[in-house]
Amino acid sequence: MRLDPNMRPRAIKPVRLIAVMAVTFSLCIVPATGYSDESPENQASERAQLSLATFDVDATPDIGFAMAYDPVRRVDELGLRCRGIVLMGSGKPIVMCAVDWIGIGNQSQDVFRQRIATAAGTDPSRVVVHTLHQHDAPRCDFGAESLLNQVGSADLGAHDGAFARRVIDRLTTAIRDAVPNATPITHAGIGTADVEKVASNRRIQDETGKVVATRYTATRDAKLRALPEGTIDRQLTSLSFWNQDKPMAVLTYYACHPQSYYRTGIPSPDFPGIARFMMGQSVPTALHVHFNGAGGNIGAGKYNDGSHGNRMVLANRIADAMTSALANCERFPIGPNDVSWSECKVALPPAVHLNRETLTEQLSQWGTNEYFGAPDELAWLLRCESGYQIPLSCLSVGKVRVLHMPGELFVEYQLAAKAMRPDLHVAMAAYGDYGPGYIGTEAAYGQGGYETSQKASNVAPETEQVLMDGMRVLLDAPEPKE
Repeated sequence: MRLDPNMRPRAIKPVRLIAVMAVTFSLCIVPATGYSDESPENQASERAQLSLATFDVDATPDIGFAMAYDPVRRVDELGLRCRGIVLMGSGKPIVMCAVDWIGIGNQSQDVFRQRIATAAGTDPSRVVVHTLHQHDAPRCDFGAESLLNQVGSADLGAHDGAFARRVIDRLTTAIRDAVPNATPITHAGIGTADVEKVASNRRIQDETGKVVATRYTATRDAKLRALPEGTIDRQLTSLSFWNQDKPMAVLTYYACHPQSYYRTGIPSPDFPGIARFMMGQSVPTALHVHFNGAGGNIGAGKYNDGSHGNRMVLANRIADAMTSALANCERFPIGPNDVSWSECKVALPPAVHLNRETLTEQLSQWGTNEYFGAPDELAWLLRCESGYQIPLSCLSVGKVRVLHMPGELFVEYQLAAKAMRPDLHVAMAAYGDYGPGYIGTEAAYGQGGYETSQKASNVAPETEQVLMDGMRVLLDAPEPKE
């Protein structure tokens, strides 16, 4: 039997993918600069053309729905959100969306981006969809769902996409309604603040570099908590859009696994979502959208033993940094010439342990209590074998650059991106396409540890060079010196 991860479930029209050549990376799409008249009058006219629409919909599943780890047993007052912005006036609209789910991968990314693009009147290449990676939350993989349907699986578990499609319908309606009511944007703001006592590196290594322990997001072992933070990025970045002196949207970026505790059966945005809620209450004119940075090997384990009270402690620390970054931001006028979008497609090499025949045989024996397994791994492998190239993209706003990246990316990628262009303000949103799983550095795959194990990562060590090259192109960064 030939399995096709692009096949939609019964009664759903099929999604058609366009196969492309699997090359290291393709040409980046960079908009032309446009205007040439730099007179003050013309600059003011250009700035008036930028506008912004916001959208925010409920993404909380109902009781009984199979989330990533457990079915929903109760829904509390603070649910999950799917929110973002549509930035208009510099070429076709740009859409950035963040969802309080654990991951949206493979063909689900295609459907989200295509439907959003249609609603916003733009191209899918100018749309990004990221998750914050909360664990008491849904996962979404239409490719895995299709494969399970093709072998007649009686229970799709967390891969049942019916709820996700309802959220997509809700989302596209919200975007269509928001676009005609867009607000003029005259200024942007960039600010940073250090987050104190939240992030720590999960991978505890000996003097040879070998991983000897994992300091998970909730770490009860006091000896592991006592160890140094390790390699992290303490900085939270805030990019804001203003109508004169009124903030209309605030986008924040910080790299850390977002769990304080989980496996509760209660959908929760966890501490980053609570911090975002707090900001919305203190600055209600703006929609607050948070993105998880390259937090694949970062968690709160040094500062979190899993006690329930720590959720609010961590949330307050994130909220403090969000508040400081916005309060101290540098505001600057912007017009269409100050905003641009670029995309670079790359072919990520799949992990060598992924075997199509083996995964196909395992598909019909897949258990709904398994998190990683044959359906999502096979969907990713078939996607790679088809020649699929994963998009990396970059938003430019003045001297600000925001990179949009796939998978559970290691923090070293974020630090490397900032080092590539120290003359710019560089931020990163990871957890885009969830298909690759964890993405370590090349060296990390030889050091052991959970994140680069066969259970967790669907890509090969050579992925580092592919992504570094792609980031360098998007940032227009010089080649590294030998």
